[in-house]
Amino acid sequence: MTTDPGAPRPPRSGPLTKEAVLHTAVAMADRSGAGVPSMRNLAERLGVKAMALYHHFRNRPALLDGMVDRVFGEIEPPPEDAEWREAMRRRAVSMREALIRHPWAIGLMDSRTEPGRATLRHHNAVIGCLRSGGFSIAGAAHAVSVLDGYIYGFTLQELSLPFETPAELEDTADSIMRGLPGDEFPHLAEMVADHVMRPGYDYAEEFGVGLDLILDGLQRRRESWR
Repeated sequence: MTTDPGAPRPPRSGPLTKEAVLHTAVAMADRSGAGVPSMRNLAERLGVKAMALYHHFRNRPALLDGMVDRVFGEIEPPPEDAEWREAMRRRAVSMREALIRHPWAIGLMDSRTEPGRATLRHHNAVIGCLRSGGFSIAGAAHAVSVLDGYIYGFTLQELSLPFETPAELEDTADSIMRGLPGDEFPHLAEMVADHVMRPGYDYAEEFGVGLDLILDGLQRRRESWR
């Protein structure tokens, strides 16, 4: 007999820890995709009274701070003295993977007014890598802004697409093509037929293409930002 992972647990027999609260809150948000669970629902899932949560988090925003900090802790930060371009690439890929695991976090990552230690360490490492790579402090700010905007935006769009597997993509493209008057929208028809529907096409590969364009632009401009 299987147990519903979202069902309330029986009362806890041991002490409630901050780590257990965060782990459960993130897991609930991942399953629902709707963000932070209510304190009542979280308490029911943990098998405690809601007031027990306030020993670890003074309010719901504080819980959200902790959840976002956990996501930042999953992202690979640039190592010290790393070559900036490769470090930013690896960090971008790692961030996209974390956001796919936790889609509720996309709109929340940079919204916290009381960021946690993992969040602060991550941002400090990114800025430090860019500074070591020859970026001025203003240039580093420009680079972080454009990179994060691209990562968040691409991942949000990717998660919104009406397909996940190659077979679902093919079905979606076929449906579009059947209802698409090619003589009216020839460029769109060409892209779907000659690019999207080609064997082996994977939308996720577009992420690397766009990332290269951004990194190329940052490479060209970094010396001019003072």
